[in-house]
Amino acid sequence: MALAVHFHDQTQPTHESSLRDEALEGFAASPKRISPKFFYDRRGSELFEQICLQPEYYVTRTEEKILAAAANDILEIAGPQTDLIELGSGASRKVRLLLEGLRPVSYLGIDISEDFLLTSTQRLAADYPWLEVHAACADFSDELKLPDDFAIHHPLVFFPGSSIGNFTPLEARKLLGHLHEILPPGGGLLIGVDLVKDRDVLEAAYNDRAHVTAAFNLNLLQRIRQELDSDIDPSRFTHRAFFNEQDSRIEMHLISREAQDITIEGQRFHFDAGESLHTENSYKYTLRSFADLANSAGFDCSGQWTDAQDLFSVHYLQRRP
Repeated sequence: MALAVHFHDQTQPTHESSLRDEALEGFAASPKRISPKFFYDRRGSELFEQICLQPEYYVTRTEEKILAAAANDILEIAGPQTDLIELGSGASRKVRLLLEGLRPVSYLGIDISEDFLLTSTQRLAADYPWLEVHAACADFSDELKLPDDFAIHHPLVFFPGSSIGNFTPLEARKLLGHLHEILPPGGGLLIGVDLVKDRDVLEAAYNDRAHVTAAFNLNLLQRIRQELDSDIDPSRFTHRAFFNEQDSRIEMHLISREAQDITIEGQRFHFDAGESLHTENSYKYTLRSFADLANSAGFDCSGQWTDAQDLFSVHYLQRRP
């Protein structure tokens, strides 16, 4: 498929050096940790799309139902002639629920996985020939800068899924504050937020019976082995995910099956048997707690929608002056 998008490479530093630096720092920390943003190489992105199809993973299908049911309300709040910006665009499936109704002037997909981003935005450009499509390969968890030739007049940022939950509340407040800075007064943020619910439902979503989430988690180690000078063996680790009720978050870990030493870029790291590498948090909110967080970052809530079981929520936030 021919390139049909305006592509912007905003990865600074490169993926490899960023992965190297954070792996060396995180493996030396106590407890050991690494950012979940490194899940999303091409294989990781493909595995995440498979996670979204698992019966235990309610997030994707529930959010899609909410967006479909709220489409008219969203259109009324957003108004015409929007510039649509999607954070963590992935396969850009959910945004299709907005494109026909909103008919935005332009679209900008932002994702850290370049190959996956180009494939998905090229499909959008082919399916919506009337739409000006941009793709920015960038880490939006850092300070986000919009491409110079992506002019925004009436922007709507779309941040679907439960990705805001991957940030600590303090980090989420910082990210929302940065979005407040780059949006003009009245600019919109349509964001998906996972809700606090029964522990069994939460833990099943991150421990699917097909073990796709386990493969997704372990692929991070495979990426380190392939992209860095490392002898790490993913088969010597196992996936673990559980709900930390005190901090209102799902935690994902990779647990060493045995005592072992590994090397990364010439540095040696020791794991005790049962020792954890903390790979992800996914914070869960109540409607009130998230509204308070958004308010503290300078946003007013213009719309709030949930499903009948209160599994998930979608919020339309507008930037205050």
